[in-house]
Amino acid sequence: MHITLRKTLLSLALSLALAGCGEQAAPPPASQAEVGVISLQPQAQRITSELPGRTKAWLSAEIRPQVGGILQKRLFTEGSQVKTGDVLYIIEPAPYQAAFDQAKANTAEARATLDAAQLKARRYANLVKIDAVSQQDNEDAQSSLQSAKAAYQAAQAAQESARIDLAHTRLQAPISGRVETSSVTPGALVTASQDAALTTVQQLDPLYIDITQSSAQVLHYKRELAAGRLTASGDNEAQIRLVLEDGSEYAHSGSLQFSGASVSQSTGSVTLRAVIPNPEGLLLPGMYVRAQLDEAVDQQALLVPQRAVTRSASGATSVLLVVDGKVEQRQIEVGRSVENQWWVESGLAAGDQVIIEGGQKVRVGDSVKSVTLQQASSTDQLAANAAQ
Repeated sequence: MHITLRKTLLSLALSLALAGCGEQAAPPPASQAEVGVISLQPQAQRITSELPGRTKAWLSAEIRPQVGGILQKRLFTEGSQVKTGDVLYIIEPAPYQAAFDQAKANTAEARATLDAAQLKARRYANLVKIDAVSQQDNEDAQSSLQSAKAAYQAAQAAQESARIDLAHTRLQAPISGRVETSSVTPGALVTASQDAALTTVQQLDPLYIDITQSSAQVLHYKRELAAGRLTASGDNEAQIRLVLEDGSEYAHSGSLQFSGASVSQSTGSVTLRAVIPNPEGLLLPGMYVRAQLDEAVDQQALLVPQRAVTRSASGATSVLLVVDGKVEQRQIEVGRSVENQWWVESGLAAGDQVIIEGGQKVRVGDSVKSVTLQQASSTDQLAANAAQ
C-alpha cells in the first residue's frame, strides 16, 4: 500500500512539473500597434485660380495740340495731380487772337448788311402793293435779304471757329488724375493733331486689372459646372485678390466686372477685367500681378493632410489606410494644396480611414488598432491615448 501511494504521488508531481513547463513555453499574444486615423468627409471647397494680369489706368488721356504754334508755357509739375479743366500748356495765342478779332469784325459787317437788307426788303414789300415799285425790284430786294442772312450766318460760323482755335491755345486736362512727364519744353514748335503726345493724364484710383485665362481651363470649368460636380462661385462681381511682383499680398480686394466673349488667336486665352481700389497709389499702370480668383465650388471635395501623403522617386503619391483592421497602401492623385492639406482628385472616397499618425511604425498588411482623431488636434489626442 505504501508503494502504491508513493507511485501515485510521484505521478502527480511529474504531471504538475510537465504542466508548469508547458505554460512557460507558450508565447504571449502579440500586441497591435496603435495608429491615428481620420475619416475623410466631403466638404464644400472653393476652386481658386491664380492667373497673370496687368494693371491698367481707370481713365487715360493723351494730351495733343489741336492747333499749331510755338509752345509758350507749361503750367504743371510732372507727376502731380491735376483736375479736370486745369490748363497744362499755353500755345502762343497772338495769331489766333488776331484771327478771332478779324472774324468778329466780319460778323459785325455782315450783321450791318443784313439789317440794311431787311429794311429795304420790308419797304419794297409795302411799295409793291401800291405799285410804287416794280415786282422785279421787290423780288431783287427779297433776294438780297436772303443773301445777307446767309452771309451773316457764315460770318458767325467763322467767328465761332476762330474762337475755338483761340481756346485751343490753352491745353486743358480733360480728366482728373496724375500727369506724366512732358515730352516738350516751352519754345518747341507743335502741330495740330501730331502723333507724339505732349503728356498723359491718368486716373489711378481705382485701377483695371486685365487678367488672362487659358481657354482650356475655361472649357474644363464649364464642363464640370454642366455635369453638376461644381457650382458657380458667383456672378460677374466675384471677388479677386492680388499678389504683387515681390510676392506680397495686396491689402485691398477687387471685383470681377467683365469676362471676354472671344479667345485671342495669338495666345489662346480669354481676357477677364477686374476693378480694384488704389487709395494709396501703390499700384501703377503696367505692373505685373497675380490675381487669385474664386471660380467655382466643389461641394464634394476631399482633403487629406499633407503629412499623410508620401511621394515615391517616380513622383507617385500614396497614403496608408486602415481597411478591416489592417494597413493598406493606396495610390492617389492630388491637385492643389489648401493650407496644409492636399486636394484629392482620385484614389480616395468618403469614409476612408487615412493614417496620419503612427504610419512609420507599421507595414502594409499589419493588423493595427485605429484611433479616430480630429485633424486639428490629432497630435495631442494620439499622445493622450499612448499615455493611457
